This record gives sequence, C-alpha cells and structure tokens, in this order.
Amino acid sequence: MSAPLCNRSVLLCSPGQRGTVRSANARRILTALLAFVLAGMAPLRGQDRSPSTDAAGPIATDRPAVTNSSVVVSAGSLQMENGFLETSSQGQSVLDGPESLVRLGIAKRTELRFTVPDYFHNLSSGGGSGFGDFALGVKEQLGPTPAKFDVSAILFLSFPTGANGVSSGGYDPGLQVPWSRALSTNWTAAGMFSLYWPTQGRTRNVTEATFLLDRQLTKPWDAFVEYAGDFSEVGGPRHLLHFGTALKITEQQQIDFHAGAGLSSAAADHFLGSAIHSAFRRSVARVDSRAKSR
Repeated sequence: MSAPLCNRSVLLCSPGQRGTVRSANARRILTALLAFVLAGMAPLRGQDRSPSTDAAGPIATDRPAVTNSSVVVSAGSLQMENGFLETSSQGQSVLDGPESLVRLGIAKRTELRFTVPDYFHNLSSGGGSGFGDFALGVKEQLGPTPAKFDVSAILFLSFPTGANGVSSGGYDPGLQVPWSRALSTNWTAAGMFSLYWPTQGRTRNVTEATFLLDRQLTKPWDAFVEYAGDFSEVGGPRHLLHFGTALKITEQQQIDFHAGAGLSSAAADHFLGSAIHSAFRRSVARVDSRAKSR
C-alpha cells in the first residue's frame, strides 16, 4: 500500500522505481482523507444490510488481483494473505515475499490492515535487496448499494521502515475504493479506483484504475482477467494485463497462481506469482460477489 501497484509486489513498477524523497505534507493529506471517508460513511450506516453480507461463506481475499475485495472480513476474524512473486523489468529480475497482508475484523463493517514488510531480492547483478516498508490501514464497507454493488473504502499510510533503495523514504498515504457486482451466477465484474501520494516530490500524485472480470469455473475454483493502470503527474502511464486463478482447498484456505505483462514501457515487463491464504474466524467471514458462488 505504499505506492501505486508497487505495493502489489511491483506489478507495474520496475525494480529501480521504489526509491523516493520525503514529502512534508503526508500527515495533513492523511487527516483530510480520513475526514472524507468518515463523512462518506455516515449516511450509509443507517441503510438496511443485505443478508449476503452476513451469510456464512468461504474466504474472500484481496489477492491475487490488483483489485481488492469489496467487502471486509467479519468481526473477530483474522485473515492472513501471503505469496511470492518474480518480476522482470528493464533487464532486472526481482523475487519478493512473503507479501503478507494481515486483516483483522474489528466491527461489522470495519477491518484493520497490516502490510508486513516484504523482502525484495534482486536476482540481477548490481541491484539492491532488502525489506520494504510497513503499512497500516483501515477498511470500511460502504455497500451493498441499492444497485447491488459491493463497495468499500481503504485508507492507509506506509512508514519508512525499509532498506535504502527499497523503502520510499517517507510517509506515503493513499485511498482505494474497490467495488464489485455479480453479472450472473458465474460472472462478476469488479474494479478499483485509487489515489496515492508517494513521496516522489510534491507534484507526483498518482491515480490508479483497475477493471476485472471473474468467471466461476466450479464452486471452489475461479479465474480472472484484469486490466490495471496508473497515471502519475510525472513520467509515462503504466498499463498491465493480468491473469490469475484461485482454488479454495477448504472454506478457510485458498491457493492461487497469477501472471501478467506490462503494456507500456514504464511498466514491468512480466511477472509470475503464487500465494496461499488462511482465515482464522470466530465467525465466518463475509463474502463479496466474487466469492458468493465459490
């Protein structure tokens, strides 16, 4: 969560794009974003909840897509998402892991999120290796809406805990708004709109957008195709085409595999990854429309 798609194991970022300079306005930006999210949540709390948001169901993860899940984990639940990724870009190859995201349900519509520092190992000569930054976030479920969209808002801040050349070197805030809607029994559309303020200079604001189509192949098995792109005030846009599949081996465990390729010169050339995720629940986690039929 520390930078646009760089948090997602440098899916769009080349290995040399993670070092940055410190921003003096990060705390004020984060405060303004928090006020915005809280203001948007207020009118939605009184809405009737859809029965599907509290129904028992299988694990619903943020991974492996760039697009996050549009719902939160249930109150009292602890969910751990982990994986490994190999990325090739501009003649460099980087292996990183364990890509750990810890999600803790603290209320019916709220979860805390902890991004554990990821370790980046540069497989090419002359490249730097080390741990990335720690990030802390909160996710609030805003849907389902009357139009049957599941929607959430994620607010986060990364801290400069990583190694030189891997850490951003500053406090990086961001806001993500994932959504999803079932199109039929087996097809779901989803996406995410994001704003990031990485510490790469005062004019380096970044907008990110994703769109995903998911197909349920069998009850525990699905596959997706996804477009992701980010657009910064400095430098060219980064476009990505992403494919993946996920298999629920139990109601509370999932394994997945994914691969993708950059569609622009600023994006990573290609990447390949796999992951395993587990949920530890006092009560069964909620299911977004991408997981209802799994």
